[in-house]
Amino acid sequence: MTHVVLVHGGWHGPWCWADQIAALERRGHRATAVTLPSDELDAGADRYADVIAAAVREPGRDVVVGHSLAGLAIPLVPERVPVAALVFLAALLPDPGRSWKQQLGAGRPMAEWFYTEALPKQGRDEHGRSVWPVDVAAELFYHDCVPSTAEWAAAQLRPQSPAPIAETTPLTTYPDVPMHYVGCRADRAVSAAWAAETARARLGREPTWIDGSHSPFLADPDGLAEVLLTTVTEQEDR
Repeated sequence: MTHVVLVHGGWHGPWCWADQIAALERRGHRATAVTLPSDELDAGADRYADVIAAAVREPGRDVVVGHSLAGLAIPLVPERVPVAALVFLAALLPDPGRSWKQQLGAGRPMAEWFYTEALPKQGRDEHGRSVWPVDVAAELFYHDCVPSTAEWAAAQLRPQSPAPIAETTPLTTYPDVPMHYVGCRADRAVSAAWAAETARARLGREPTWIDGSHSPFLADPDGLAEVLLTTVTEQEDR
């Protein structure tokens, strides 16, 4: 039995992992979903990593899964507490010495749908935090979910602070722990081509692929559980 720490991405919260936790528990494992300070203006990747590290129950044995924006924070966790593995799920990958904003300016890490259909409709609140219209978020993040699930999830989203995107990553080098990348072939947020190339370059790994959208924890939690537990088994067999 392994404890899995589940880390949500931008705009989301621990609510998005409820079905995933149930799927893991049905298979005899335990999971905890953290709450990142995503809407706090001064909270960057270091603050996120502190929260994640505090959720680790069995140092050296827990697996940390970071979705989307959480990919900028989870490689900072092993310097705080030992973990068995990091799993980057449809995740952004930091580049030491640069900010995510600089990565955005230097290439096309996001999917074309994001640039053409979503980004022009993204809004800002009075504090400069990014927000999404419900209909746009439903198509961006959950397009293969049951419509009622997509609408419900999109309505739960909260404002996202620009801090972890604008800051130069505090990561100086990737940690010496097993790392895995799980990509989503029909992702409308993160470019599958970018994910494949960058996972090879920065993690030294070929991604594992899931058919579907950016949010498999809502669209196919049982399928995602099987992928995650394959990673867990790899660690336990070593």
